Order: sequence, then C-alpha cells, then structure tokens
Amino acid sequence: MRHIHVVPGLRLQFAGRDETFNEGVEIGLLAAQLASGIAEFTMTLAASTLDQARILATNMGYRLHVTTIDEGAVEVMFLTGSRRPKLQLVCNKFLA
Repeated sequence: MRHIHVVPGLRLQFAGRDETFNEGVEIGLLAAQLASGIAEFTMTLAASTLDQARILATNMGYRLHVTTIDEGAVEVMFLTGSRRPKLQLVCNKFLA
C-alpha cells in the first residue's frame, strides 16, 4: 500500500484500492494545487504519474523540475513563469 502525500507531513493510504485509484487521487491533488495559483510548490508523486503531471502543469502555465527520485516516487517542484529575479539598482558614486 502506497502513501499519497497531501501536504508536507500529511499522508493518506487507501486500503483495498488499486494503483490506478492512487494515481487518480495524486493527479486530482496536483490539479487543485495548480488551480490555486501558487507560484512555487513541491509534491511527491508516483513516478508513473510524471508524464501526466507534466502535461497538466504545462497546460496550466507551470513548468516542473524533478528534484529527487526514490523507489518509484519522485519529488517534483512546480514553478510558474511569473517568478522573476528581484533586481535592485545600486548607485556607486566612486565608479568612473
């Protein structure tokens, strides 16, 4: 039985359910996170859902980066394109 990560520190198990049910729950949780508009978040998913997660994220304006892979599970960071570096203009009167 596999654990499904809902939020950091909270995992669920569905006894008596097959792997496709678990994958559906994970993709549903991912869709809810993507729809919330959070600029950056990380989720642990089954490796088998990675392709579907990539398609969903791309269509909802996110890009993803796989951070770790461990025994059939992947940790994935989801980022929006709205994240830009914060630049600050610095004036130095000693520069020629």
